[in-house]
Amino acid sequence: MKPDEIEALSFKIIDEEAGEHRFSPHEWNIVRRMIHTSADFEYMDTVRFHPKAIEAGLKAIRSGKAIITDTEMARVGIRKKELEYFKSSVTCFIHAPSIVKSAGASGMTRAQAAVDAAIPFMENGIYVVGNAPTALLRLLELVKEGKARPALIIGLPVGFVNAAESKAALIETDYPHISNIGRKGGSNLAAGVVNALLKMATQK
Repeated sequence: MKPDEIEALSFKIIDEEAGEHRFSPHEWNIVRRMIHTSADFEYMDTVRFHPKAIEAGLKAIRSGKAIITDTEMARVGIRKKELEYFKSSVTCFIHAPSIVKSAGASGMTRAQAAVDAAIPFMENGIYVVGNAPTALLRLLELVKEGKARPALIIGLPVGFVNAAESKAALIETDYPHISNIGRKGGSNLAAGVVNALLKMATQK
């Protein structure tokens, strides 16, 4: 089977096994992609969408705004063909020498320092967190202070220390977000959410 045939069959199986659900067509495109990436139907119960999240994400993509990720894994996993079509870009600052130096001098994690460095680039764009709770918590601080204004926050950090708590803090805000409750998440999952948005953005 060709890759597109495998993907189509996978989505068909997911649709059949999921059955009836509470999601809008746009939301289901994202949740189905999350299940496809993880083989985990639990996301049907744990995913959380801000009412304006998808609209904000699609507008950012179609306007060619930047996408910033907290990990190279998430950056590499995001589809480049659609990004090029919309003249957008995806960037990760985590390994930049200036970030390593800044984090060491300030006592911040590199993920936190990378969020600070991304402030000038994230205006009306999308910030994607798939790994580091410290990145999400720092971003929420900057948003609350009015220093950072991404159009959409995709918050899906994974782990045992502050992953669930950072996502809970995001979900409690009225800021456009796509997230989930609990410890599960990951860079591949976060990239999958962006890819679902990119696919939808190309559709009329």
